[in-house]
Amino acid sequence: MDFVIEPMTAGDWEQVCAIYEEGIRSGNATFETSAPGWEQWDRTHLPVCRLVARSQGAVVGWAALSPVSARKAYAGVAESSIYVSEATQGKGIGTALQEKLNRESEAHGIWTLQGVVFVENAASRALLRKTGFREVGRRERIGKLDGRWRDTILLERRSSVAGKE
Repeated sequence: MDFVIEPMTAGDWEQVCAIYEEGIRSGNATFETSAPGWEQWDRTHLPVCRLVARSQGAVVGWAALSPVSARKAYAGVAESSIYVSEATQGKGIGTALQEKLNRESEAHGIWTLQGVVFVENAASRALLRKTGFREVGRRERIGKLDGRWRDTILLERRSSVAGKE
């Protein structure tokens, strides 16, 4: 599948949101039960490192970073989010997005990326391991989704470039 990775714009939100909603419906991508509006999503994600994968002009995947803390000590730590449309999963889009996100995050001084994945989401765990993340641990009964306790796996990628001083 041919695709290009480009910076995300506010004009991409409708397609980005549709892909996010597919992930929500899967039940294994996020604790969220509905997608926010653009303004809320924009406020909760870093203004840098927002990417979309486009194929034939359509957004088929996206990536973005969220701060893990407002504390200054953690300014270089962010949580990675990668979503790929159901119709295009398994075609290398997620890997390409995460690899680009890794490089861009380092260029913006991010020294650690975290991934939080439901235990059942083997594909996302494999994608993160393939792109340089390591499993840090299992967080048991960390939150409820649809009335059911869920466990997550915390993964992280430490930059070999950013945060070396």
